[in-house]
Amino acid sequence: MPTPVKRWRLWLSLLVSALFLGIALQGMAWERLAESVRNAELVWLVPALLTYFVTVGLRAWRWGALLRPLKPVATGSLFPVMVIGYLGNNIYPFRIGEVVRAYLLRRREGIPISASLATILVERVFDGVAVLAFVFFALPLAPVGGENLQLLLAVATIAFAGALVFFLVTAARPRLALRLLATATRILPPGGRGRIAGVGERFLDGLGSLRAGRALVKLFLSSMVIWLFETAKFWLVMQAFPFSLNWFALMLLNGVITLVTVLPSAPGFIGTFDLPGIAVLVLYGIPETLAGAYILTLHLVLWLPSVLVGFVYMIREGWHWSDFSRVEGAQSSE
Repeated sequence: MPTPVKRWRLWLSLLVSALFLGIALQGMAWERLAESVRNAELVWLVPALLTYFVTVGLRAWRWGALLRPLKPVATGSLFPVMVIGYLGNNIYPFRIGEVVRAYLLRRREGIPISASLATILVERVFDGVAVLAFVFFALPLAPVGGENLQLLLAVATIAFAGALVFFLVTAARPRLALRLLATATRILPPGGRGRIAGVGERFLDGLGSLRAGRALVKLFLSSMVIWLFETAKFWLVMQAFPFSLNWFALMLLNGVITLVTVLPSAPGFIGTFDLPGIAVLVLYGIPETLAGAYILTLHLVLWLPSVLVGFVYMIREGWHWSDFSRVEGAQSSE
């Protein structure tokens, strides 16, 4: 049975998705939207779908670089782990896919879950930094200056910059971090303090890649390349529709969508993907119905390969649907 906290998170996620999707599709002319999709040159979706494998391969390579201080793991071994994790994020609530990745990596390579989760959190921070770089670079060239966009940018900058500084300082001063953790958990029973200290030590081990300047540069540059390929998917899907935006506009579109999808939502980022995407396109003068057809098609192109390929690897891995609901408790059994 779901705990009260899980039920609360689930209902909040569903509410956010319903609210965002309702606003995005409010007043949409469904017949015209369907006609826009029917008239699209869908052959362009094929290279967009194939680009999925490139981006996941790059992400697997970057994850391998983050894991190297713990254990060298080949990119080919990490690829299926990442795909199954993305499947979890797209079909299961609570974005369980990140924990699934850490759980599978422990099962395959013996790397502690806490250490793996540290590398995954670092991934997310560098993704956020790369996306913010996109938005900062593209925003001055965009014919938009909305207060909502500026507020989103300010909040995201504070959040990701703060997270990056936290991880860098924690990685550089692990003994201080452990002392602070011990102080914070002093009120707990000795057994609880010991377990938390063990998790903290393994988590700090996962931050090992942040202790070298060259590794930091590699992480940032690889993250920028990954998001350039992600933006290429936006460009390829755009070719199927009768409108055109320059690369900087697509960078801004990609960045804004990515930042908003940080909010809690139903699996597959329903609503939190669609509303900001349509809103940005409308600001660029794209008719709302055409913008809706493009964004919904793009969303499907990004969601479908993750689910189909993830399902194939799930079968090969011997993973079952029930396993997704069990991984949240795996960390306590390390």
